[in-house]
Amino acid sequence: MSDTALRPRILSFPVSGLSCASCVGRVERALAALPGARDVSVNLASGRASLVLGAPGAPGEAAEAVAAAGYAIPQAETVLRVEGLTCASCVGRVERALASVPGVSAASVNLATAEAQVRHADGLVSAEDLVAAVEAAGYAARAEPAAASIDPTDRHAAEAARLRRDLIAAAILSLPIVVLDMGGHLLPGFHHAVSGLAGAQAPSLLQAALATLVLVGPGRRFFARGVPGLLRGHPDMNALVALGAGAAYLYSLVATLAPGWLPAGSAHLYFEASVLIVTLILLGRFLEARAKGRTGAAIARLVGLAPKTARIIRDGAETEIGLDALRVGDIVRVRPGERVSADGLVVAGASFVDESMVTGEPVPARKEPESSVVGGTLNGPGGFDLRVERVGAETVLAQIVRMVQAAQGAKLPIQALVDRVTGRFVPAVIAVAAATFLAWLILGPEPALGHALVNAIAVLIIACPCAMGLATPTSIMVGTGRAAERGVLFRNGAALQALRGVRVVALDKTGTLTEGRPRLTDLVAAAGIAEDEVLALAAGVEARSEHPYAEAVTLAARERGLTLAAVEDFEAVPGFGVTGRIGGRRVAVGARRYLARLGIDTGTLSAEAGRLAAAGRSPLYVALDGHLAALIAVADPVKAGAAEAVAALRARGIAVAMVTGDNRLTAESVARDLGIAEVAADMLPAGKVEAVRALRAAQGAVAFVGDGINDAPALAEADVGIAIGTGTDIAVESADVVLMSGALDGLVTARDLSGAVMRNIRQNLFWAFAYNAALIPVAAGALTLIGGPALSPVLAAGAMALSSVFVVGNSLRLRRSGGRAAPGRAGTVPAERPA
Repeated sequence: MSDTALRPRILSFPVSGLSCASCVGRVERALAALPGARDVSVNLASGRASLVLGAPGAPGEAAEAVAAAGYAIPQAETVLRVEGLTCASCVGRVERALASVPGVSAASVNLATAEAQVRHADGLVSAEDLVAAVEAAGYAARAEPAAASIDPTDRHAAEAARLRRDLIAAAILSLPIVVLDMGGHLLPGFHHAVSGLAGAQAPSLLQAALATLVLVGPGRRFFARGVPGLLRGHPDMNALVALGAGAAYLYSLVATLAPGWLPAGSAHLYFEASVLIVTLILLGRFLEARAKGRTGAAIARLVGLAPKTARIIRDGAETEIGLDALRVGDIVRVRPGERVSADGLVVAGASFVDESMVTGEPVPARKEPESSVVGGTLNGPGGFDLRVERVGAETVLAQIVRMVQAAQGAKLPIQALVDRVTGRFVPAVIAVAAATFLAWLILGPEPALGHALVNAIAVLIIACPCAMGLATPTSIMVGTGRAAERGVLFRNGAALQALRGVRVVALDKTGTLTEGRPRLTDLVAAAGIAEDEVLALAAGVEARSEHPYAEAVTLAARERGLTLAAVEDFEAVPGFGVTGRIGGRRVAVGARRYLARLGIDTGTLSAEAGRLAAAGRSPLYVALDGHLAALIAVADPVKAGAAEAVAALRARGIAVAMVTGDNRLTAESVARDLGIAEVAADMLPAGKVEAVRALRAAQGAVAFVGDGINDAPALAEADVGIAIGTGTDIAVESADVVLMSGALDGLVTARDLSGAVMRNIRQNLFWAFAYNAALIPVAAGALTLIGGPALSPVLAAGAMALSSVFVVGNSLRLRRSGGRAAPGRAGTVPAERPA
């Protein structure tokens, strides 16, 4: 055991669920009971615990002790950049090493991005612990800053440049070897002429010298990474190349320097095989690195949208500063044709801004004072000043980049099978190569040793776990990047696979199928109550609400020039309504069921409410001091393209249902206009969850689409939760997929891309498995049993190199996937607050 493991360790970590002094005592006692624990302290104000532990594995024990006491340590995520990953076996090895670190709950390594995402108890696992675990497994690693925006194109370009340099060196050194070896086959008398000029042994010695330079120079990477893994009993792709090229080289070296050690007639040279194996595999990896750079092009374009400087207004003068010096509250001037520097609100001027990078919508949006703008979007012909509200990692652009990176780094459920196979693949290939060598040595024709060596090397070289490891992550990278370009953000990669299996899509109505910008159409006051008075009071309460109907009521009051008074004791009840106190009067606004819950009779206005609903409007009731005061009605336009999106989903064999809090008359009216047959109306948030469960039991996997706080439980319950990006933060956080523009054609885009990605993954996996299953027997010499040719190690190296390139190239075809549905026409339909 190392000195580091025995050294006492100071731990400091957050604890969730602490609410009183007894909680503090409970956690302190649990931690103090750990072996070797001292200086235990739990701070209620900061919600953190600290202690000193001397035992190895202490972080995991501390986490278990806190959990046993009934509390939890929040999870954190650390991202590592891992160097030396070459195949799926490497991925599995690093994941197992990371998962073995005490306190780590999950580890996922992505071969395509060379990143490891590690979830662990916050404060109990350091980046140094994780890096040490990776290095112990034989790889190099470094922690990435949490808010870093890594440009994958630059990273792959740097790797491609290194491979290009090594490839050129290997090709230059290999060319004379190939000429010396193959010249005699092409030009009669070539060998005799060379031997006459330089001596009989000179060509062999020159080949040996050049081959040595290739293997210790450009080919060193394979031996430096492959041999240690082989010695530890964890061979990978590099080990196969090192074994194959090394065996050909050593055999040839013995044949050159000590031919008497070999059986008579078997002292052949295979230097050309050893160097061409290295050269061709370097060529394959060079092409692969260039192609993988294009798989991350979507993130590269997003990162490149952020301008490097901003022009701020201070003391009436313009000053240009670096973007990292920008602060919340600064006033930034945006000139025509410039990119917006940060998220904020327009305070002066007006323009049209191209927000397609966020929404996918090509039509520029008008911006005027009080309009919000997003950093990285492109300003049009006008100019404006904005007040900065978010900078750095908090901007919408940075959040989009993080979401796309998280989705690209995720593993799909289908990857589990690949991981199980590749974990045993390389040892199995080595076993097959050994069996091939022995079979040819015992049963093959003379010179048996030469045939045995060539076929065994061919088996080692042609096997390609790289293609298996790249099959899934490259498709995910390209697919999620393409989706981001179309305004669809997958917040986790698993949603890509789940969305394709969805059998029914359930849609909320207000803000999802409709614009979410309703207008007040009717106001019917009870006897003895003035319209303006009741509207002012209702609008005063609604001004504190986030619901779209609240905006309709407050807008109507402002249009009448009414003053909105301050509200006290405000309360919003999702799915019901809102209440508050204004000037000593209790005001309640909401659906009929809300007033029933408050014990207020709505009978005197129920007939009028029915008439308004039948006319396509949504009724809301207003009560003052426990008595019915008024009936108001709103209507909400259907989103452009909603009917077309519903039709497109149905054409793909997907059932469409509406799950809404609206009254049934209103909901069924909207459903008829949009071609939706199944409607669940008058639903509270818990009712929406039950509706999702019922749809799943009757028809299969369910995707729920919503935008409000009351949709969050249903979004979390659905197999795939899809949030409208223009909705509330809570809805977005509960979802697996975000439609940034709010346009429902994004649903069709997301579904089509999900299907395209899964087809692409299956194609890649079929190629990877079929390639190995078909060509490993050929490399072993199976065709010779029926009079066919043997496969040379050089051809095997070329086939292996092209296998990975094929997989990455096939994934890149996804960049052309995901069309946009044609926009439709807007209509006007009713809406009700609980929808």
